[in-house]
Amino acid sequence: MSSVIGNWKHTVLYLTLILSLVYFIETLISHKLHIDHTRVRLKRSPDLPLRFRDDGTFKILQVADMHYGMGSITRCRDVLDSEFEYCSDLNTTRFLRRMIESEKPDLIAFTGDNIFGASTTDAAESLLQAIGPAIEYGIPWAAILGNHDHESALNREELMIFLSLMDFSVSQINPPFSFDRAEIGAMRSIDGFGNYRLRVYGAPGSVLSNSTVFDLFFLDSGDRETVQGRRTYGWIKESQLSWLQDASQQGHNQNVGNFPGIPPALAFFHIPILEVRDLWYTPFIGQFQEGVACSIVQSGVLKTFVSMGNVKAAFIGHDHINDFCGNLKGVWFCYGGGFGYHAYGRPNWHRRARVIEAKLGKGQNTWTGVELIKTWKRLDDEGLSKIDEQVLWEAS
Repeated sequence: MSSVIGNWKHTVLYLTLILSLVYFIETLISHKLHIDHTRVRLKRSPDLPLRFRDDGTFKILQVADMHYGMGSITRCRDVLDSEFEYCSDLNTTRFLRRMIESEKPDLIAFTGDNIFGASTTDAAESLLQAIGPAIEYGIPWAAILGNHDHESALNREELMIFLSLMDFSVSQINPPFSFDRAEIGAMRSIDGFGNYRLRVYGAPGSVLSNSTVFDLFFLDSGDRETVQGRRTYGWIKESQLSWLQDASQQGHNQNVGNFPGIPPALAFFHIPILEVRDLWYTPFIGQFQEGVACSIVQSGVLKTFVSMGNVKAAFIGHDHINDFCGNLKGVWFCYGGGFGYHAYGRPNWHRRARVIEAKLGKGQNTWTGVELIKTWKRLDDEGLSKIDEQVLWEAS
């Protein structure tokens, strides 16, 4: 009898020990073994579609060449000696917040070299910090890549995937595959990552509130390539231009306000085209302070824009201390000017940003199509000085 009682006590003891171990595993270790569903959330998306405001305006903030590194530990370049000790990526963040609060843009366009890959060990974290203010204020934003974004842990495709998944982003990796006009039935691929179109609709309550009245095209200008043994910058390829022409023609109204057929459009890309060098010999607005760094390849971009007829201006970056606008065959090419403090610049030459504003025409009791496109720049000085305001296009 005593042996039975002893066995029973041992059994209870073992069961107690097992239950204690199970409890320990469940309470202290299980969070490492199971998915924590409370941490999973969907991307926060902006209110879509993009559209003009009730007052008939649509404003874009161009942010060119942030060259963001790793936040407070990343030092500034080309600032005054008195500024250097306290200057870091956080100055870039502060400037972006100031611009958002001052201009209240409807869209922010980040036009490449958003991060400086060589100065960060974590490209994703640097992008989150660099674009953080846009997310913080809940503003729709679109991004393309420059020639330095991919120099860290993520390649160009991975970067565009990540950018497209970030909160309030309207960025796209690439357009869907489409049929080639030359060979019906063959699928056409497209060079690069970050070629996409954003449509902007008319003002709420207007006759064009459900129609595209303004087109924005984003293009990947690449990074570095070798052509006939020569090292050169990237360029926009024929496949991209073919897609651009097709996209511009598709899905439009027969008559959109002041611009019959196809609405006016803007283009955004990072590396300038070869013809921008010719603007040195023309009247331009702004400062032309360094040579145009571009591909040696004649890309056909200007010819394509002219043939399309609706591209009124292109906005570029890459050359940080150029901030001018010049006209080539009826198309304006405008630099954003260097925005970031970890990007090269000039001491006592303020970092700057470009603003683009489109205005709708006023019909009888309703807003119509786009009537005016203008631009200006703001400096990161005490008063965010506004300079070089100009009209880029006006409906005749």
